Amino acid sequence: MEYGSSGGGGGGGSGGDHDSSDAQRRKKRYHRHTANQIQQLEAMFKECPHPDEKQRMQLSRELSLAPRQIKFWFQNRRTQMKAQHERADNCALRAENDKIRCENIAIREALKNVICPSCGGPPINEDSYFDEQKLRMENAQLKEELDRVSSIAAKYIGRPISQLPPVQPIHISSLDLSMGSFGGHGMAGPSLDLDLLPGSSSNIHSLPYQPLVLSEMDKSLMTDMAANAMEELLRLLQMNEPLWMKSTIDGRDVLNLESYERLFSRPRSHLKNPNVRVEASKVTDQVIMNGLALVDMFMDSNKWMELFPTIVSMARTVEVISSGMLGSHSGSLLLMHEEMLVLSPLVPTREFYFLRYCQQIEPSLWAVVDVSYDFPRDNQFSSQCQCHRLPSGCLIRDVPNGYSEVTWVEHVEIEDRTPIHQLYREFIHCGLAFGAERWLATLKRMCERFACLMVSGTSTRDLGGVLPSPEGKRSVMKLAQRMVNNFCASISTSDRHRWTTLSGMNEVGVRVTVHKGTDTGQPNGVVLSAATTIWLPISPQDVFNFFKDERTRSQWDVLSNGSAMEAVANIANGSLTGNCISVLRAFNTSQNNMLILQESCIDSSGSLIVYSPVDLPAINLAMSGEDPSYIPLLPSGFTISPDGRPDQGDGASTSSNPHGNMGRSSGSLVTVTFQILVSSLPSAKLNLESVTTVNNLIGTTVQQIKAALNCPSS
Repeated sequence: MEYGSSGGGGGGGSGGDHDSSDAQRRKKRYHRHTANQIQQLEAMFKECPHPDEKQRMQLSRELSLAPRQIKFWFQNRRTQMKAQHERADNCALRAENDKIRCENIAIREALKNVICPSCGGPPINEDSYFDEQKLRMENAQLKEELDRVSSIAAKYIGRPISQLPPVQPIHISSLDLSMGSFGGHGMAGPSLDLDLLPGSSSNIHSLPYQPLVLSEMDKSLMTDMAANAMEELLRLLQMNEPLWMKSTIDGRDVLNLESYERLFSRPRSHLKNPNVRVEASKVTDQVIMNGLALVDMFMDSNKWMELFPTIVSMARTVEVISSGMLGSHSGSLLLMHEEMLVLSPLVPTREFYFLRYCQQIEPSLWAVVDVSYDFPRDNQFSSQCQCHRLPSGCLIRDVPNGYSEVTWVEHVEIEDRTPIHQLYREFIHCGLAFGAERWLATLKRMCERFACLMVSGTSTRDLGGVLPSPEGKRSVMKLAQRMVNNFCASISTSDRHRWTTLSGMNEVGVRVTVHKGTDTGQPNGVVLSAATTIWLPISPQDVFNFFKDERTRSQWDVLSNGSAMEAVANIANGSLTGNCISVLRAFNTSQNNMLILQESCIDSSGSLIVYSPVDLPAINLAMSGEDPSYIPLLPSGFTISPDGRPDQGDGASTSSNPHGNMGRSSGSLVTVTFQILVSSLPSAKLNLESVTTVNNLIGTTVQQIKAALNCPSS
């Protein structure tokens, strides 16, 4: 028993010893390398992190290790080194990120205390202060330009606030409302001490645009976005019901939002709150310009502004993403910035950063699409506007005789953060203010104007016994176009114009702003712009006819001095009789040397009358075909829009020649605008007496208009 027991124990012990030795051999097989092996492996790793098979075999023999052990060691070492580098990089980047974030917070806190030394207000663009080198380069260029062209020096006032020259006060005794004052002869008088109007445009410092740097990924995303927008636009253009429905009010094509959301998968809105409105419209018409010429004007921001002066107050190409095919705009992709306006200081401008993409579908068929591009909020180009343009644009098809058939689609989302003024609420909500009908009506009228500009013949009447030549006709038309452009720009409500409301004759009041007229073709000095908007229970067509009739002009125009006016020259601007340029002269006046240049424009979306005093030598210079760019103009006038309320058939509209929505409207929105040269000295300031005078001027003009049209004064 003992033996068995002992033997069993001994046998068990012997088996245990055998198992223990096997386990030790297995453990030894995976033990850590010796210090000498690790030292030689590390030395080899420094020289060659990726040894080949021959080098691994040599190391195997030298270190008495299997080739697989050598291979795995190098793989593990490379992985370890990579992880160490990544951890180090992450730590460094995290530290740098924290540092930049702290600096950013400190700079933004400091900027909160930065004020303009002239007006006491905050800087217009905080991001401009971050690029000091850019501003220094811009200042050097501006100084060179100042030395080269002294006549337009103040045009380049956009430089750092600390370098602006101080403004010296000037005393103005009164505001002369004679022909000379309106015409740009300025005011003589002793100086007076009073600050410029708070919020006037002369207090705004326009810093230069900063360059935009786009990565290849940005451009790729923009290209994809533009291609998707083009696909959506073509579907919007080609489909009718149920996507597009006829309005029961005026018969216009309006978008069925439920059908749209079923057809196009997208988030309902990037502005998700109850104040978001959708404006969508479509219209088709023919214009007298071929498709290629239209596309060329659409893809050039300067020509785009010339084509739509009553809608586009500012446009520029921020970046050319793609220049398209050689010799063609097909495939062109632009990043653009645009401000759109209604010609009244009561309506804020709409601002967009958007992609414009052009594609030639067929030899005689073009498509141009616009879609908003939203920058990140911390980007200097990010817009704070409440407008987002969904795929919009037009399809242009060539038709015989140099015409094009244009189908226009407008589709935007609007967030009304501030209430719309009650006068313009219906006009904007019904889609007339920025809808497709206004765009296409303006395009049609401007194409007719360009066609008249190119016609060599003339339909003008004799002026002083000298019939203008074709060159003279074109010169006068260019002068009138500059007058209209200046007038439209003077009513803009963009950040470049700050309006101040005066208590006045009605709930709207008179709004005024000040700017320095220093551009070529403007009177030098301080210019006061004043405007108000009234509602008249008369159709826009009848209001337009009233303002255009020179026989009744003395009932409202202070420039006529109570005398009747006659048209001594007329230049037709289109198929409608109301579209023309006129040169007017007053009967029985001592100022025979002063004439009035006037352009009247009318289409289905509205109308305007713009006029400016011009002396006889300047008119003769333009009539002779000379360059009219240096003729000073200070235009005033009227803009007339439908009120957006459908005609109830109560007799308010008496026009026998309705023009689209103008004839269907129950009333008119009329904006009265005056521009007056307060002083010929650019450093002058404005006094309250001048403001009161122009306030009374507009009030008197409005009362005379209402009296002449038998409208209630309240």
